[in-house]
Amino acid sequence: MNITLNEILIRLGEYLKSENLKSSIQREDILKIFYNSGKHLTAEELYDICRENIPNLGIATIYRALKLFCSIGICKEIVVDDGVTRYEINDDKNHHDHLICTKCGIFVEIVSPEIEKIQKKISASHGFELINHRLNLYGICPACRRG
Repeated sequence: MNITLNEILIRLGEYLKSENLKSSIQREDILKIFYNSGKHLTAEELYDICRENIPNLGIATIYRALKLFCSIGICKEIVVDDGVTRYEINDDKNHHDHLICTKCGIFVEIVSPEIEKIQKKISASHGFELINHRLNLYGICPACRRG
């Protein structure tokens, strides 16, 4: 990940200040734990990790924090074929796509300049200005194929 935790915390602080919202240690702790996990997590998975370190945390707080983080571009939702919503830190400095195992659900981030060029070329050939895109490739990971 190219975006740093400090950059994300600054973005959060600037947004809260611009909207005259209170800063919250609990919200910052959730963001730090989420960032440091380095994973694509459901709200429930994030809750399970966070409650080990944050006393009196409720699942609703996680949902509110994720909603806020998504609204200001700190993280983004990923809904895949299983219908489960996962979240990832939005590293707007480094676009990536995903390989997703249909058995165990593991996400592998892939960065491919070739894929980026092809997507831009396809968009341009249809007269589209590419604003955003998401590519998820589904298959079975090596561990699941062995086991």
